[in-house]
Amino acid sequence: MTREKLATTSSGSRGRARDIRIDADVLAVASRHLASRGFDAMSLTAIADEAGTTRQAVYRRWPTKSDLASAAMAAMEDPPAPARAATLDDPFADLVAELADFQQGVSRPGRMSLVGTMLQDSTDPDALARYRERVITPRRRRLKTILTSAQKGGLIDSDADLEVGLTMLTGSWYGRALSGARPPAHWPRRTAALVWRALGGTPPD
Repeated sequence: MTREKLATTSSGSRGRARDIRIDADVLAVASRHLASRGFDAMSLTAIADEAGTTRQAVYRRWPTKSDLASAAMAAMEDPPAPARAATLDDPFADLVAELADFQQGVSRPGRMSLVGTMLQDSTDPDALARYRERVITPRRRRLKTILTSAQKGGLIDSDADLEVGLTMLTGSWYGRALSGARPPAHWPRRTAALVWRALGGTPPD
């Protein structure tokens, strides 16, 4: 007997008693399946079985696979980055801190597999849009704010190509991961320094 049926039996009231533990368990299983199998192969029946509930219980909470995938990604999202000083007095230090935060998030279990899932043609457009909106866009916005501050402060070239610089910052991590290489020591600072020089700046000692 599944846990939802047990909750219903023991409630003694009309309707079904919702076991909130099912939500957490289903989302945990869905996150693993989404990262390891991709959206197209993700099965609500398999997820329900592994979570110890019924397919009907899953459908009541998330009517479509896209709804469940979006909820699973929301559960995997990193907490908001710590607020940084609005003046950005030290853009290079802010850049290193942002890359350290990125490294911590992308190193969590299943994160790189999720990136691969988002690149698959079969991934649901709504799920992909949510991933871009909640994960990719905020990170790129914060990085660009830092580089723009450095540019305005004369710390990098006034005509530096910030769009390419943004791609270099996080793209270097994905390239390393695809090659199977271990993360180099002090990756955030070394990457920040390399891109800083490429944009015409001189990193602090």
